[in-house]
Amino acid sequence: MGRERPKTLSLTIGALCVAVLLLAIGAVAGAAWQSRDDADVPAMTAVDVGFAQDMAVHHDQAILLSSTVAGRPGVGQEIVGLANRIVTAQTAENATLRGWLTWFGKPLTSSDPMAWMSGSHDDDGTDSGHEHGSGRSITTPAPSTTADPGPAMAGMASTDDISRLASRTGRDAEVWYLQLMVRHHRGGLLMAKAAYNSDDVTDTVKRTAYQMMTDQGEEISLMTMLLTARGAQALPD
Repeated sequence: MGRERPKTLSLTIGALCVAVLLLAIGAVAGAAWQSRDDADVPAMTAVDVGFAQDMAVHHDQAILLSSTVAGRPGVGQEIVGLANRIVTAQTAENATLRGWLTWFGKPLTSSDPMAWMSGSHDDDGTDSGHEHGSGRSITTPAPSTTADPGPAMAGMASTDDISRLASRTGRDAEVWYLQLMVRHHRGGLLMAKAAYNSDDVTDTVKRTAYQMMTDQGEEISLMTMLLTARGAQALPD
């Protein structure tokens, strides 16, 4: 145990250093939107802006969950490695998302999360998102406690969920992290899919959403296998 903790700390610090570097160059992503000498390159649409705002906030929590589990005692290197990869990858994506928003002078957060998903459609032609006044909303997994309803964004953990992760060690921390992250990634997939299928999205954001769908889908499969290996299952939707 004494040897594992310094190594775990070193890995975590290394991942965070990379994350800080990626944030430092995030503004370049905005310029890259218009990297071609093309006066017709479009500005961000309402869907582009909403997706960038909400997905960045969604990523913030994945980074928090992953940083938390990587520092818990007794967590194995398999989970620490996965968590550090998620921290690095999603910090890089946040640098891009917030770089776009900064480049176009848009707010970094939305006062009405997921409102941009109204009218977007899934592959089966059904609405994916919520319609104000209609009473219809995205199916968000229920939080694990009744005292804390949690945030409205799909797949997000509640504050109680995060507190439980911060208090657990070893296998218990590993399982709870994997369960929270599978649910979290499923929520991210809903958002990325809505952006990808929207009629009001630029090619730049469409490509980014597709890559997120691919990456998070693969990670869901991996984390589901890791849960199975630990005799556990994903949380119900």
